[in-house]
Amino acid sequence: MNLAAATNESLAHTSNVLIYSSMAVYTLAFFAHIAEWVLGSRSKVGRTAAALSASGTAASAPVVKTRAGGTAVLERPEVVTRSATGTRDVPDGPGAAGGTFKGDLWGRIAVSLTVVAFLVEAGGVITRALSVQRAPWANMYEFSITFSTVAVGSYLVLLALKKNVRWIGLPLVTTVLLDLGIAVTTLYTDSDQLVPALHSYWLWIHVSTAIICGAVFYLGAVGTVLYLFRDSYENKLASGGKPGKFASSVMERLPSASSLDKFAYRINAAVFPLWTFTIIAGAIWAGDAWGRYWGWDPKEVWSFITWVAYAAYLHARATAGWKGRKAAYLALVAFACWLFNYYGVNIFVSGLHSYAGV
Repeated sequence: MNLAAATNESLAHTSNVLIYSSMAVYTLAFFAHIAEWVLGSRSKVGRTAAALSASGTAASAPVVKTRAGGTAVLERPEVVTRSATGTRDVPDGPGAAGGTFKGDLWGRIAVSLTVVAFLVEAGGVITRALSVQRAPWANMYEFSITFSTVAVGSYLVLLALKKNVRWIGLPLVTTVLLDLGIAVTTLYTDSDQLVPALHSYWLWIHVSTAIICGAVFYLGAVGTVLYLFRDSYENKLASGGKPGKFASSVMERLPSASSLDKFAYRINAAVFPLWTFTIIAGAIWAGDAWGRYWGWDPKEVWSFITWVAYAAYLHARATAGWKGRKAAYLALVAFACWLFNYYGVNIFVSGLHSYAGV
């Protein structure tokens, strides 16, 4: 074995160690997020629920007796509203921490651990690239570890921009652990060189944008799922129902349904042009590699189906009769198309994109 081969093997081993190490840190972050939800005080959550139940009514503020025998008017909790046609103006919840120091401390610990895990995982992706001296996304294993890295990186960027997205932390870390678990146990592929068709700078352009799109689409899908749950919760309260304690404890801490809906829409709308570019870049690369820009290969077909599904979602948002839950269902169908394009086409369908195996 020559020196170069030994170095590459050492780098590949280092990459594997870093990926497993990141999983360990993500696990700690997962438990810290759980602690944030469990240990965060419910007192402010209760006040938020009271404001939610009273929103949209003309009820006056409650009057109570003071020790001096007089009366005082209690101030209602400050309500942050999100205006949207056909939606209720209700308050955003105080977050998983419940607005308390104890819960917030665990939340900050969880975010700090997520940052550390992200840096370690990014190191694993970089050393994987160095071990093969190419872009680290030529097979599903490499795509998976890069995808989860970009997803966490996108979340941390939103936090750095002071966006109220810490509620994504728990589902994100849970998904990343699942993604990495599948990657290292089922999808793992030894470091290897590319087939001639992939030796192109378009590998960096086309696949990198596909990964970015998938990671951001994932964040939008999380927002959409939580929107559906929160909207059902608000509807139940509005109709006089009484949700269970567990549902109340979780739902009352999330942003309002209107806020979640707006977040998902903005995320999907922002990344949709990049997905369009991804398909165009893939067509140009196909023209260079195979002599034709479009050949109805399964990967090409499902990329286009995904594009159509997200286009339908964005169009639905501009159509009055399709806002809200109907549009949300379309968004989830679109993300399901993206997932099938990623897993299903690669594993179950044969085509020109099958040369990399898993």
